[in-house]
Amino acid sequence: MTDHHYMQMAIDLAAMASGQTAPNPVVGAVLVKAGQVVGLGAHLRAGTPHAEVHALRMAGSEARGATLYVTLEPCSHTGRTPPCATALIEAGVSRAFVAMVDPFPAVAGQGIARLEQAGIDVYVGMMEAKARELNKGYLHFLRYGRPFVTWKSALSLDGRIALREGAQTHLTGPEARRLVHQLRNRVDAIAVGVGTILADDPALTTRFEDGAGHHPRPLIFDSRLRTPPSAKVMRASGHSPLIYCAESASVQREQALSACGATVVRAPGIEQVDLRFALRHAGQSGIQHLLLEGGQRLASSFLAVRAVDEAWIFHTPRLFGTGVSALSTTVPLSGDGIQLEEISMRQVGQDRLITGRLVYESARDDPAGSVSQEPSARGTTGCLQD
Repeated sequence: MTDHHYMQMAIDLAAMASGQTAPNPVVGAVLVKAGQVVGLGAHLRAGTPHAEVHALRMAGSEARGATLYVTLEPCSHTGRTPPCATALIEAGVSRAFVAMVDPFPAVAGQGIARLEQAGIDVYVGMMEAKARELNKGYLHFLRYGRPFVTWKSALSLDGRIALREGAQTHLTGPEARRLVHQLRNRVDAIAVGVGTILADDPALTTRFEDGAGHHPRPLIFDSRLRTPPSAKVMRASGHSPLIYCAESASVQREQALSACGATVVRAPGIEQVDLRFALRHAGQSGIQHLLLEGGQRLASSFLAVRAVDEAWIFHTPRLFGTGVSALSTTVPLSGDGIQLEEISMRQVGQDRLITGRLVYESARDDPAGSVSQEPSARGTTGCLQD
């Protein structure tokens, strides 16, 4: 096997923990000696041993003279766990292939420097693009201070998401629905508006046939706190739902939802939720990759403040003629609209999936635009009216 095979093995190990490690990155590690894998590891959850430590424990004395393949630079500082760079040096690892440098300020090249100072040969950059894709939420939060947002929507061929306002409409086939649950399994949270809660009463959980899967935290944008305490989302995922409301929302409704386990956050804005504030708060709460599954109003509000980073759009072979459009006609998209890059298209059962990264006019270096700045306390710009 080649160095690339072992690094791919490390990437596959890291991917298994996607959605479970925030606010930490996902990391996979493989130790190889004399052409044999002697240690495997993945970081499974914040506060638990890092991938390198798991691999070292598995390898035992065989770690001496071994080569490490790791998807992210080993840490060099003491946080909730000791520094991995020190553990690798003490174990006698002789070489290290590191897919990418960790931009976290407490690391940022220092882990690599520690290894090199100890006489370990370090090679950086192998399969870096795959490693960055694994940690796009972590990297995005470090740069912009808010989660990476993936917008998922399903449309008829004539651009409708439902036959009528408030109607529950299942557009996609079973293959597409399975793929969406795989996506849910990789994110930290799912965002919907209260309209979706009232119309569909969704559980917002990850559902696989074997019953496994990571359940993301539910985020509900509910300016007036109309979410019923009896809603499925209040108890289905095992997480405390995070509900953003406006300052004018009922105190009694807040108390009722809090008593059922929800975390209610009053965002700046008398009648509306300020999305800029909510996204920064979500990031500070450990949410680094957010799946946006809301309807027309929520998706339009996110796009209006340039807070969608990636789109997953399913087109299903149906025509409605009338119904609810995917976006509000009042979304202020300037110029020729929003361009998608890194586009991928594929058939998923009966449906066609288009994915791509969004590039906003005059904001190529910052896809979040002003969202990454301090939120405004008042006004309609960046606010959600549900």
